[in-house]
Amino acid sequence: MIVLAVRWYLRFNLSYRDVEELLAERGVEVDHVTVFRWVQRFTPLLADAARFCRHSPGDRWFVDETYVKVNGVWRYMYRAIDQHGQVIDVLVSPRRDAAAARRFFQRALSTLKVTPSEVVTDAAAVYPGVIDELIPSAWHHVERYANNPIEADHSQLKHRLRPMRGLRNDHTAQTIIAGHAFIQNLRRGHYELAVDAPPVNRVAKAFTELARAI
Repeated sequence: MIVLAVRWYLRFNLSYRDVEELLAERGVEVDHVTVFRWVQRFTPLLADAARFCRHSPGDRWFVDETYVKVNGVWRYMYRAIDQHGQVIDVLVSPRRDAAAARRFFQRALSTLKVTPSEVVTDAAAVYPGVIDELIPSAWHHVERYANNPIEADHSQLKHRLRPMRGLRNDHTAQTIIAGHAFIQNLRRGHYELAVDAPPVNRVAKAFTELARAI
């Protein structure tokens, strides 16, 4: 039941209170605060259990920042996708500077053990130095409209965040946004999970498989 509640929250445009109500209809009395704690506790565990089943990302990365509001304060959110639409990584940061960009790339490179041959960004001044430092072999592509894929992909996350009653702090925001990326990658078939299931049942079956691993 816990994994089901976490899946509902991450997958659908539901608030914690919505999940509480859906569980109550099934005879499970759970406070919405408990649902919040489940999401924060089990989302990282599910994503970690799935990491060995994750497809290797492509060698062309589209990187961009957008904004999210955390406890009433705007935060920068770094995101990257590859040429196949797989979300590479996400990072919530209070600043948009070289240190944040460096931390984002270091996380992605150390987690995925893959080095891109091309990185596409906007014209932000922080990127050239960071990319030259961390990925010197990559071609840094900066051209008008070249980064449209990641800018369009931001809308998937923004659509999911609208029903929420706000993100409480940077840590919880990071967990939820990373969880959304995990679900998005599952739905797009970037994991060797539930490969024999029809797309409409892929996420549910994948979570069932992962529940056995945690």
